Amino acid sequence: MIRSTVSTFTVPSQEERQSFISLEKTPDIHAATLASLVCMNTVRVGGMAGQGRPLAFPFTVAAWNLERCLFPLESAAKLQATDAPLVLLSEMDEGMARTGQSDPTAIVAGELGMNYAYGVEFLELSLGSEIERSFCRDDFNEKGFHGNALMASTALKDVFLFRLPGEAVWFKDSNEQPRVGERCAIGAIVETEAGPFVAVSVHLESVATSAYRERQMAALIDAVEAYAPGLPILIGGDLNTGNHTGGDFRTDTLFAMAEGRGFECHGGPLDQTSTRPSLITRFPDRSMKLDWFLSRGLRIGESHLVSSLNGDGKPLSDHDMIVCTIEGFAA
Repeated sequence: MIRSTVSTFTVPSQEERQSFISLEKTPDIHAATLASLVCMNTVRVGGMAGQGRPLAFPFTVAAWNLERCLFPLESAAKLQATDAPLVLLSEMDEGMARTGQSDPTAIVAGELGMNYAYGVEFLELSLGSEIERSFCRDDFNEKGFHGNALMASTALKDVFLFRLPGEAVWFKDSNEQPRVGERCAIGAIVETEAGPFVAVSVHLESVATSAYRERQMAALIDAVEAYAPGLPILIGGDLNTGNHTGGDFRTDTLFAMAEGRGFECHGGPLDQTSTRPSLITRFPDRSMKLDWFLSRGLRIGESHLVSSLNGDGKPLSDHDMIVCTIEGFAA
């Protein structure tokens, strides 16, 4: 578990990033490269100057895979409309040509008036997919960061990044998007008027089996239990359930594993999928239920999906947002 925090990441040079492309694509070389990069072993924190008041029950939590976050201001407005004081985001760029070399996490947090923690999931070694290159005005990435974020209107205490166990699937030569990194989770202790709990924003692997994702979730639960023994836990985000395994979320064994460890699963209506065609992911037949909350020690009320379409019908992401209400601690 990575606990070191910074206000600004150390950025590998263009030459260093380019050199990674020609490395032998073995798990050991990937692990050594990952360990050598300061930006992959720190968490960036920032946000509002004040700490904010502890959250008062009931309150809303929003989790959203923003698919690079092409539209940070519109996405922030959509989040603001939920009135959620706790926000879990994934697929957030920083210093990528496809998103204008911008810092969408800081922009969204600024619009919401929130503190944030951001961790690099992947160091991108290319401009992205063929479709994403059409969004690029530059032929280089200033930083090449892509990751997850956790935001709150109150303080984020004891921030951590946990890199999920993986098999370096994005480091292989056959990949259209060469990357250094593995999927990750960003978490922190969040204070409520009734006491603290752990909030975690996670993104499980898409190009994987059900067993692979179960191992990732089990490792995350183990790490969070060791980090904050006995505290209630909320884990939310894109769990990629059913992805590359037939499309049916029910085939993912992580749910039974999590329930066996005392977690409840919340995904809104079970017959409502959470993906849609977007400006990047243009697959009208792709319809899956990928986004969930897992909770333990918390009393969760209603959960539902919020469309990622803006007022003009433009998709802000290929995922709809998932929202739940936390009513209090479980008895």
